[in-house]
Amino acid sequence: MNLSKRQLLQNSASGFGLLALRDLLQAEQVTTNPLAAKKPHFPARAKRVIFLFMKGGPSHVDTFDPKPLLDRDHGKPLPFALPRVTFAKTTTLLKSPWKFKRYGESGLPVSDLFPHVAKCVDDLCIIRSLHGTNPAHGGALLKLHTGSDTQVRPSMGSWISYGLGTENSDLPGFVTICPTLAHGGVNNWGAAFLPAWCQGTPLGNASVPATQAVVKNIANARTSPALQRLQLELSANLNRDHLAESNAAQMLEARINSFELAYRMQTAMPELQDLNGESEATRKLYGLDDPVTTNFGRQCLLARRFAERGVRYIQVTHSDSNVQWDQHGDLIKGHTKNAAEVDKPIAGLLHDLKSRGLLEDTLVLWGGEFGRTPVAQGTADGRDHNPEGFTMWMAGAGVKAGTAYGATDDYGYFATENKVHIHDLHATLLHILGMDHEKLTYRYAGRDFRLTDVHGHVVHDILS
Repeated sequence: MNLSKRQLLQNSASGFGLLALRDLLQAEQVTTNPLAAKKPHFPARAKRVIFLFMKGGPSHVDTFDPKPLLDRDHGKPLPFALPRVTFAKTTTLLKSPWKFKRYGESGLPVSDLFPHVAKCVDDLCIIRSLHGTNPAHGGALLKLHTGSDTQVRPSMGSWISYGLGTENSDLPGFVTICPTLAHGGVNNWGAAFLPAWCQGTPLGNASVPATQAVVKNIANARTSPALQRLQLELSANLNRDHLAESNAAQMLEARINSFELAYRMQTAMPELQDLNGESEATRKLYGLDDPVTTNFGRQCLLARRFAERGVRYIQVTHSDSNVQWDQHGDLIKGHTKNAAEVDKPIAGLLHDLKSRGLLEDTLVLWGGEFGRTPVAQGTADGRDHNPEGFTMWMAGAGVKAGTAYGATDDYGYFATENKVHIHDLHATLLHILGMDHEKLTYRYAGRDFRLTDVHGHVVHDILS
């Protein structure tokens, strides 16, 4: 039967309507719960990330990157040129005050600063060839967290939330515990131009004890849940009425979704933050029985609880307003204090994740924004910032356990072998989560943005 164009359109009009209705329903489903778990680009090695952030820059040559020649040539001048840009004036080579020993079946060396983590060395993949571009804390923190040290960009936790959603619709996809308010502050866990529901949810901050690290205003003593539900529906209806007449569709939808998530969190978050149900053995494992380790131990235990409930990205920050890991002087005092606070809790977290089967699909990342120089700053007990070569380690899903990758030079100043840039770290992190860093993009202001911008290569050699 021959049909004219007009007859064809008349006969198939209802079909076009059904197609439009299908698209609208799909859009409504996504809008209703944008945090719903999404399929990765390819099979993922890990489902979630726990980032143990050591703010200030721990010294790699005093922790996981031993340098025998640094010991031998202590007090001598550096035998090669300094970087073009340095943060402060330095003097001669400074050997590590700590001894390194080999541990586990892998025989990887770890300094005396980390006796508990050393016992977990067969679970670690130690990357000794990290390098960045910025010797200042602010720029380096932003580079590590967002991929840019000059522009406000979404943090890696926000990118991961955007790409994968969460496995628990009553909790955020991205949680940051006791984050620092300095050197970039909220930009280090912000969503920037990504939807608002990708924003990191902070629990406390670095200036308050972990016992006070809770989501603010999670309980409403004045308004019942039923009344809150009515208020939320009214707000959503008003916003959607405005949505039909507005060009700010995405912003309004993101705000509606953030309100919905906040409402659901009132039930889930108080139970998750309450550690009273944890056994005495678990509390001791994390060091909650010791005043030295209890603060960071509580953060690590919360991280495990968030991980087992499907939160996609959890950051735990070790920082305080006095010492941090930024030892321009008093290296022995500062690094000894810091390591004592985090060593047992980190080992406890690794043991706990492993015993529960969570380490099989959880990637744990440890490190700071840069390392420290092998030359002394000022007196003979301090090290300057060093983004030219430093160490981070991974453990858990997707990485070759009990291995070391890359190297710095004989003294530990520059990454020289199998160099891994911060962009490469981000690309590899996303790859382990099943995402292609070149495909995880978001269009904003007329261009496609991504965590790695126009850079980044996956470090396949560290993958299992």
